[in-house]
Amino acid sequence: MNNTVENLGCKIKALREHGGFTQSNIASYLKVDQSLISMAEKGKRALTSDMLEKLAALFGVQVNAFQEAETETKPLSFALRASEINEKDLETISFINRIALNCSFMTKLLEGGHANE
Repeated sequence: MNNTVENLGCKIKALREHGGFTQSNIASYLKVDQSLISMAEKGKRALTSDMLEKLAALFGVQVNAFQEAETETKPLSFALRASEINEKDLETISFINRIALNCSFMTKLLEGGHANE
């Protein structure tokens, strides 16, 4: 496939590993087969925009972080003590990250900065 899909796959893998998630966790969260996540991380399959939006919320990054090949992402950090993460846990993490991202966005707007910084 093309270089863009490969770069996207590398970003997804890096963010997944940084968050301590497995491919199986992500597949369950997106309601797809684990092999799709594996193929996407290898740059052999593309994910839908809906899937990318869900992953961005889960990883605590803006969606454009997947598109910008050179931009270093700064995902939100959190600690988990569960031995197994289920789909409901991932949904909760996603909601919390969306709230944090929205707070950051609003803070930048109030400070007169650009929301995409």
